[in-house]
Amino acid sequence: MFRHLKSLLAPLAFALIAGAAGTAAAQPAPLRTGVDPNFPPHAFPKLSGGYQGFNVELGEEIAKRLGRRIEIEGAQYSALIPALNAGKFDFLMAPTTVSPERAKSVLFTEGYLENNFTLVVKKERNDIQRLEDLKGKTIAVNKGSGPEEWARNNQAQYGYEIAVYGTNADAVQAVISGRGDANLAGVTPSAWAVKSTPAIKTTFVIKTGSVWAIPFRIDDKAGRDQVSNVLKCMKLDGSLQKLHTKWFGAEPAADSATVVSPAGHGIPGLFGYEATSAKPVCK
Repeated sequence: MFRHLKSLLAPLAFALIAGAAGTAAAQPAPLRTGVDPNFPPHAFPKLSGGYQGFNVELGEEIAKRLGRRIEIEGAQYSALIPALNAGKFDFLMAPTTVSPERAKSVLFTEGYLENNFTLVVKKERNDIQRLEDLKGKTIAVNKGSGPEEWARNNQAQYGYEIAVYGTNADAVQAVISGRGDANLAGVTPSAWAVKSTPAIKTTFVIKTGSVWAIPFRIDDKAGRDQVSNVLKCMKLDGSLQKLHTKWFGAEPAADSATVVSPAGHGIPGLFGYEATSAKPVCK
């Protein structure tokens, strides 16, 4: 009897094992992305482990809508684009400034956030009120960032020195300790730094006309288009705007990159842009 029962159960057990193996095999691989883990409020450590911030939640929502898990790794910003192009990451969730030069080395989605800059100085300083006041002073920047690129492109015009640091937090600390006169960074991380450090303040806003977008490898058009479609859907249903309000304390401007999508995928006018009139496919 037991032998007969065993002969009946064996095929069933085999079928269950095979089915479980098939299900496991069918699971898509997790998306791999990188962030600068010292760049609040975009990405910074949680006490319980892992990371939190605007870009972290944006990456998690993108993965959810694509039916994938996401693995988020932290590294200095200057190492992220080389790691992306070497195949370590599928895309980057670290805020990445769009520029014509960068558009030749990575494939951008459409923009998701305006990227204007400001200067952080010690609270008692009132001698930096305009760009012309930077002559002879030292500007601290995050290595490999959009602000560093902007600073180098405009150094000859305004006559300042540039000090480069591995993280923006280190660049801010250079200002606090007196090793730098001002920290050039995006408006959102600068506002966060000032909120948590009473000894510093922001000055004027530098309108760059640029945006932050998600970079992919040049040959990953399919991946870029998928994520670009998700960004369009998040703008249409208002979830990207809600994320903006949650982390930055204000609603995005109605004409900003957080609200408005171009007709196609990518950044209009730059390499890699693909014009299309197709409507986004949203779940």
